[in-house]
Amino acid sequence: MKLGLGTGYWSSRPPVGVPEAVAEAERLGFDSIWTSEAYGSDALTPLAWWGASTTKVRLGTNIAQISARTPTATAMAAITLDHLSGGRFVLGLGASGPQVVEGWYGAPYPKPLARTREYIEIVRRVVAREAPVEFAGEHYRLPHPGGTGLGKPLKPTLHPLRPRIPIFLAAEGPKNVALAAEVADGWLPFLFSPSGDAFYREQLAKGFALRTDGVGPADFEVPAAVQVALDDDLEAAADVVRPWIALYVGGMGAKGANFHADVVARMGYEAEVDRIQNLYLAGNRKDAIAAVPTRMVSDLAFIGPPARIRDELARWSETVITTLIIPGEPRVARLFAELLA
Repeated sequence: MKLGLGTGYWSSRPPVGVPEAVAEAERLGFDSIWTSEAYGSDALTPLAWWGASTTKVRLGTNIAQISARTPTATAMAAITLDHLSGGRFVLGLGASGPQVVEGWYGAPYPKPLARTREYIEIVRRVVAREAPVEFAGEHYRLPHPGGTGLGKPLKPTLHPLRPRIPIFLAAEGPKNVALAAEVADGWLPFLFSPSGDAFYREQLAKGFALRTDGVGPADFEVPAAVQVALDDDLEAAADVVRPWIALYVGGMGAKGANFHADVVARMGYEAEVDRIQNLYLAGNRKDAIAAVPTRMVSDLAFIGPPARIRDELARWSETVITTLIIPGEPRVARLFAELLA
């Protein structure tokens, strides 16, 4: 199992200590560093800035939202970053959710799987640079069929460093997980738990069965971002992670349209998820956080003293996960590097 460093997306201001964390991750032999975006900081700019000080780690977006950029703009950015990094860029893509897509980007959310499939196909064609790009899909059309009528098929003036830049797809629902195995080079899970490993393997197998390019499980990567709280007191460690789980399960999405909540409910926490959501959406965030059981935290995160985390790593190593993306706290990075050495 490899290690990745997760820098996340920014809160109200740029985070401190990231350049030092990136340098330490590269020194410790981490495989990759990752950035994110929601509706604040973007994923590409920090990756280029921090990645410029590295020479070995791969640079990935976890995730760049497909509604934030046209497929060709994303392909341009991917080709550019791949050149700047010497072939170390990984393009992680995701559909996000209806609140962000329709509320922030002003784009329609329905049919995310079909949109994602078309989006990835266009990015692939741009990067391959085999011919001017023409595409007639349900969601994307190149050239645009209306307007002045002067649009013409184009291919990038910049020759890509590689004809195929790795594309990883963020997915939570079963059909989207299968789509990742069908069309992408990797899957970026969220709120992964070893208890759901068999379920996810089944969905991935459905996708692999539809591939025509020869890519199979041995060629496929699954980097998972996980929360870590080191503390000899298990409950104190769980308290660090509870607000994060409550936010995603309770507050990231409307009732009945929260994909994060669906993931945790499938793990057998239907009643707990319902309670957390009701409390959070009613404005009772403190009670919603308190309603997150320690067992749920332990399923989704690494919590407790180093010895307990070592034992949990054995369980995670038997799953489909190929890379653990962990927070940048120095003692956490050093501990995981030691345990996985």
